[in-house]
Amino acid sequence: MAKTKQEKLEAKLEREYYRKHRSQIKKTPADRVFDVINYTMFGCFTLICIFPFYYLFINTISDNKLVQKGLISFFPRGINFDNYIRILQVNDLFRSIGVTFARTFLGTAMMVGASALVGYLVTRQEMWGRSIWYRFIVVTMYFNAGIIPWFLNMSMLGLTNNFLAYVIPGIVAPYNIILVKTYIESSIPMELQETAKLDGATSLQIFFKVIWPLSKPILATIAIFGAVGQWNSFQDSLILMQSAPELYTLQHRLYIYLNASSNLSALMSAGSTSGISQSVLDSALNGKVIKYTISMVTIIPILCVYPFMQRYFEKGIMLGAVKG
Repeated sequence: MAKTKQEKLEAKLEREYYRKHRSQIKKTPADRVFDVINYTMFGCFTLICIFPFYYLFINTISDNKLVQKGLISFFPRGINFDNYIRILQVNDLFRSIGVTFARTFLGTAMMVGASALVGYLVTRQEMWGRSIWYRFIVVTMYFNAGIIPWFLNMSMLGLTNNFLAYVIPGIVAPYNIILVKTYIESSIPMELQETAKLDGATSLQIFFKVIWPLSKPILATIAIFGAVGQWNSFQDSLILMQSAPELYTLQHRLYIYLNASSNLSALMSAGSTSGISQSVLDSALNGKVIKYTISMVTIIPILCVYPFMQRYFEKGIMLGAVKG
């Protein structure tokens, strides 16, 4: 632990020294050319990454007729937020948002806890059958029974039309267990565990007081993986919750809305609008705008969370990749 604090202190002093003396560092013309090229390339790469989200957003707040004609490219025109207002009026939308948030939080928390514990256990030399259990976990990454056997299995376990179907199957994540195991072996000195063991700590005490606090970077990394997967998951809601609309996820609910709006737009295009009120026809959006708006609604929460986890994500991936 002292060594870790010393390394952090040295890194902090080095950064402070660089900030104070970087104005005194003389750069050669070659250094300046390299800086210009470097900043230009990364600036262009940043714009390439940001522009798709910007393009989606300006199309969702622009006039729908202009969007349908493909006249919105760089700047919004006829700014309005009617598309988002219509999305918010979707039946049971807020219930679906609550279900999605609940499954994301619970599923991610349980997956992170299980991955951390199992990843730690398979590093313990005294664990019985350690290699066998670890290989058994890894094998599950390469074999999949298919959708029908999976559905039959979930039915026999009573996980159809059940909220637990969102949480239980994702608790064991082999890839994340591998990341945690690799991180512990490559980044946490075994001497720390041996010292704690000599002081009388049990394996669980070592896990909670030594391994868990020092594994925050990799735990944050797998938390991002798990949260994104849970938030975007759609197939389990579509297949398993057929008789429980109150358990539909946000993606499933918006998928239903997309289909309904697309069908209505198709009827309008074919001229088969008899029996449909004018107010409903006026509220129908073209398929392109619907897709843009739904895409923005589903990615905004992840975009808001990701920047706060970025530093842990980068550190966890780099340190976990040192040793295979």
